[in-house]
Amino acid sequence: MEEPRKLKGHKASTTCCIASQNSPGLIATADEDGCVCWFDMRCKDKIFTMDVGNGNPVSSICFKPGNEDVVYVSLGSDVKCFDVNMVTASKLLHSYNYNKDEINQIACSSKSSFLAAADDNGDVKIIDIRQNRMYKTLRDGHTSICSSVQFIPWRPWEVITGGLDSKFVLWDFSKGRPRKIWDFGTLDAGNKGNTGQCLNPAFVHALALPEVDVVDNFVKICAVARGDGVVSVINVESELNAVKSKSSAKPKKGSKSTPKVGSSSADPEIENQNGGDLHLDHSLGGHTAAVSCVTFSTFGDKGKFIISGGNDRQVKVWDWSKFFMSGETSSGTDFLRSSLSLSRKVNWLCTTPTDSENLIVCDTSKIVKVYNIG
Repeated sequence: MEEPRKLKGHKASTTCCIASQNSPGLIATADEDGCVCWFDMRCKDKIFTMDVGNGNPVSSICFKPGNEDVVYVSLGSDVKCFDVNMVTASKLLHSYNYNKDEINQIACSSKSSFLAAADDNGDVKIIDIRQNRMYKTLRDGHTSICSSVQFIPWRPWEVITGGLDSKFVLWDFSKGRPRKIWDFGTLDAGNKGNTGQCLNPAFVHALALPEVDVVDNFVKICAVARGDGVVSVINVESELNAVKSKSSAKPKKGSKSTPKVGSSSADPEIENQNGGDLHLDHSLGGHTAAVSCVTFSTFGDKGKFIISGGNDRQVKVWDWSKFFMSGETSSGTDFLRSSLSLSRKVNWLCTTPTDSENLIVCDTSKIVKVYNIG
């Protein structure tokens, strides 16, 4: 493997990164000292630094879809919104302090109407960023830390969350309640025959969904980074259709009417079986320790690959489409496209829409690495 390009500018361990889709080569990275560094891959050095945390670590950062001059940053229990103004200056536009505990991840809806913030209390705050007010609190889906949250691009009123209770929850945030819950801890308890798998709990550390302009070309899936070293690929739309079918088939109880097709039941469906989903584990060349982050490729044929990083200091590139698009099974298909061995644990990664220098990795050091994925 060729040596990665090294981006210097941080004074503490890097925590997260994002890559512009409108300006290929422009990336932002954050660290434990509360700084956000901007890099243009056409330049040698960083081009801009924002001290947003005053010494407090940045836990997450995201662009506002449709306007990448606006970025959202989470630190502590706060979310801050900045106008970056073409990366020559920054201006604080708004600050949101609705979460009661440390925020682990923020995400912005594809229509730029809402922002979600998942915290250590297990709650998710849905913020109306057009009117700058609280919209809804999602609670009682997780019994432990909520580590990750993402909006579903093709379903404007639904989000997915993952937590350190090993649960993966799909919410209707307009109603503030879960539609379906996957319990990976229970799933694993029934699958002890898996050989070569690490013994860590199946905590959900990160989630990823393909971009809104990709889902029409592929199966509508979600990638789940798990603490037991597995990357689960969930066919979200198929699972939701199953929930709809069960809801519409329920008999009437007294005077209560039967739920219509498309409505959610009062109690969320709890899924503990593998079903038709794909689970990329050690037996398929996967991780041997917790998977800390996962993303979809934005280069080449967008969304074709899932890229995961873990505490085993490995980055894996998976061709998930072989399973869902061609119906092949794991016994006859090599899903692992390539693997990178690093010197440190991976904190976060993202991809750029360029042919080279298209994988950005934040590890436990203060230097950001850039790799070429062909």
